Amino acid sequence: MKTLYVRVVLTFLATIVISLISSLLLSLALFQSNLNTTGKNDMIAAGDRMIRVYEQTNPSDLNAFMDNMAELVSYTLQLYDANGGMNSYVPTKGKKVEAINPESVRMVLRGEPYRSQGKDSGTFVGLPFSSEGKRYALFLQSSTKNEITLIRLFFTILFLMLAIGSLCILIAGRYLVKPLQAMTDATKRLAKGNFEVELKINRRDELGTLSRSINDMAREIKQMERMRQDFVSNVSHEIQSPLTSISGFAKALKDGNLVIAEDDRVQYLEIIVTESDRLSRLSDNLLKLASLESDHHPFETELFNLDEQIRRVIVACEPQWSDKSIRVEIESPSGSGVKITADRDQLNQVWMNLLGNAIKFTPRDGEVLITISRPHPHEIAVAISDSGIGIAPEDLSSIFERFYKADKSRAQDRSGSGLGLAISHKIVSLHRGSIEVKSTIGLGATFTVTLPAIPPSDSAI
Repeated sequence: MKTLYVRVVLTFLATIVISLISSLLLSLALFQSNLNTTGKNDMIAAGDRMIRVYEQTNPSDLNAFMDNMAELVSYTLQLYDANGGMNSYVPTKGKKVEAINPESVRMVLRGEPYRSQGKDSGTFVGLPFSSEGKRYALFLQSSTKNEITLIRLFFTILFLMLAIGSLCILIAGRYLVKPLQAMTDATKRLAKGNFEVELKINRRDELGTLSRSINDMAREIKQMERMRQDFVSNVSHEIQSPLTSISGFAKALKDGNLVIAEDDRVQYLEIIVTESDRLSRLSDNLLKLASLESDHHPFETELFNLDEQIRRVIVACEPQWSDKSIRVEIESPSGSGVKITADRDQLNQVWMNLLGNAIKFTPRDGEVLITISRPHPHEIAVAISDSGIGIAPEDLSSIFERFYKADKSRAQDRSGSGLGLAISHKIVSLHRGSIEVKSTIGLGATFTVTLPAIPPSDSAI
C-alpha cells in the first residue's frame, strides 16, 4: 500500500467487487417478485405437462414415472395422498426436502391449484393430480441444480472480470505511474541542486501539464541560481576592491620601516576614507534593495508637490553639477504645481539616483534637462535628459540589473556600485509605474519615469 501503483490496482479490484455485489443485491431486490412469478409459472406449466403425459401414457408404476419426471424437469416433486402420506422425488440426490404446509396440501386435495406465498418457506406450486381413482396433491419445488449452475456462472464471470481487469489495470497503472516516477526523480535531482532537468513526457492530460510545469520550474530555478551566483560574485568583487585598497594603504601606514612624506600620508588616509565610504554605500544600497524586494518594506503614501521635490533634489546636488559647470534646468506645467500621491522618501531616492547618474556621466559645461508632463490625466511623466556619453544599444536592456555597469560608465567612474538603477526600477514598480531609457552614443541619455497620480491601491479605497 506504500506505492501508488499498488493502490491503483487494489482500488480497481475493490471497486469492481463492491460494484458487482451491490448490483447483484439491488437487482435481486428489484426483480425478486418478477423472478418468483416467472419461476412459479414455469413450474405450473411443467406440472400441467407432466399430468397430461401421465394421463396419455397411464404408466403402471407411478413412483418410477415421478422419478423420471423429476430428472426431466429438474424440479423436486412431492406427492401427497388423502391420508397424509407423502412421497418425494428429488433430481439432485441428497437434497433435503422440506414438508409442505398441511393447509396448502388440503387446498390442493380439494382441487384448487396453489402458489407459495410469503408465509411459506421456499418457492413451490401445487396442482391437483389423480391416479387410479385416487386424489393426490402434486407439489413442484425449484431445484438447486439450476441455482448452482447460475451461481457457478456468476462466479466464473466475476473471476474472469477480475482477472482480465487486473491485467488491464496493471498495464494501465504502469502507464499512469511511470510519469509520476519520472517526476519524483526529477524533483529529487532538483532538491540536490541538479537543475539540468528535462522531462520528456509528451501528453496532453494533467500529467503532461504537470511535467511541463516541472520543466518550467527547473529552468526558472536554474536561472535564479545563475543570478544568485552572479550576485555573490558581483558583491564579492565590489567588496574586494575597496578592501584591497584599505588593507594595502593601512599596512603601508603601519609599516615603520617605510619613510612616507606627509602629503603621501594624507593621500593614503583620504583613499582609506573614500573606500570606506564606498563600502558603506554598497552596504546601504544592498540593504535597501533587499528591503524593497521583500513584502515588509514600508510603503507610506501622501499628497505632495512633485516639482517642488525635484527642485529640492537639484539643490541638494548643486555641489556636483556646479563643480563641473553643468547647467540644470527643469520644465513643469504652469500653475500651482504637480500634485502626486506617492511615497515621498522612495521617490526622492529615484530622483537622486537618476540626477546623480546624469551629472556623473555628463562632461564639463554640459546640460541636464528635467521635464515634468502629463501624458494622461491620471499619469505623470518625469524625463531626465543629459548631454553625456550615452549608453550603447547592447547595454540598454541590462542597465536596470543589479551590479550592471556599462564599460564606458565603468571607465568614467569606479565609485558607483551598480545598484542605483536597480533600486530606482524597483521603487517605480512598487508605485505601479514604469521607467524607460533612450540613448545615443555621444549624445546623452533620457530616462523617463511614468507614475500614476494616485497609486491603484489608494484609488481603490
